[in-house]
Amino acid sequence: MARAERIFGVREVTRLLGLTAKRAAQLRRLGVLSAGGGHTFRDLVAIRVAGALLDSGATVRQIRQALEALRRQEPGIDSPLAETRLAVEGQRVLAQTDRVRFDPRTGQTVLALDVGGLEKEAAATLTMGLVRPLAPPAAQAEMWFERASQWDGDPAHWEDAIEAYQSVVAVDPNYAAAWNNVGLLHHRMGHYTEAQEAYEAALRADPKCAEAAYNLGSLFEDLGELPGAIRHYRMALELSPDYADAHFNLAGVLGKSGRNREAGDHWRRYLQLDAGSPWARIARSHLELVDDE
Repeated sequence: MARAERIFGVREVTRLLGLTAKRAAQLRRLGVLSAGGGHTFRDLVAIRVAGALLDSGATVRQIRQALEALRRQEPGIDSPLAETRLAVEGQRVLAQTDRVRFDPRTGQTVLALDVGGLEKEAAATLTMGLVRPLAPPAAQAEMWFERASQWDGDPAHWEDAIEAYQSVVAVDPNYAAAWNNVGLLHHRMGHYTEAQEAYEAALRADPKCAEAAYNLGSLFEDLGELPGAIRHYRMALELSPDYADAHFNLAGVLGKSGRNREAGDHWRRYLQLDAGSPWARIARSHLELVDDE
């Protein structure tokens, strides 16, 4: 039986991507951040890409115009931000394929990429026995992370995303976010041993990574190991006391363990943090049962 796709609330998206109030408002104007609905992993990719374009100097209007043009040219694209590589150049937002960069508003080619020349240069370098990185290690790690982020929302490319994230940690073994995302992908694919190893690597790289602790709790819950789930959800809350989803999941596991009074504290805290989420109704119903005891 297929696992339901994970849905993220606005608060979790804001926390995971470090959105300021100004940036959140810009993303809402672009239509990629919804104030009321949930967000999928692909939505997170689109939000991250939109944020990167804004960081690079693009305006909301420029991005919107580029997206509208891409949708006209490629009606089959569901999420241009998640499915297309975009870059800022001067006053334009350009789309890019492996061999060409073009202006989506006009379709005009801006720069044809000399892939053949690059291949010849690489071959010549290898013949001489000298291999020099084309980018410094930090840049290489970010390049692989961005590539993986573009793939990890599409089940057809999960294996590719794992390989890309593994390239990140090969360059920077302390890149906790990459380890965490490797764990998430293995978790979704049912590779529980690999998921646990990756989450634990994320915590070793960054002992303050609340997301990795939370994901370990979720993994142990899926495995039916409730004490382990409780321990890691509590760890996530020690690192991030306002982690709404950790309160929600911890309350559920405590309830399964017959610890309803403890669960009630976390249902209440969840409702204080995220009363407008789609899961608030579930939290209220559980809390009513606790209060009736």
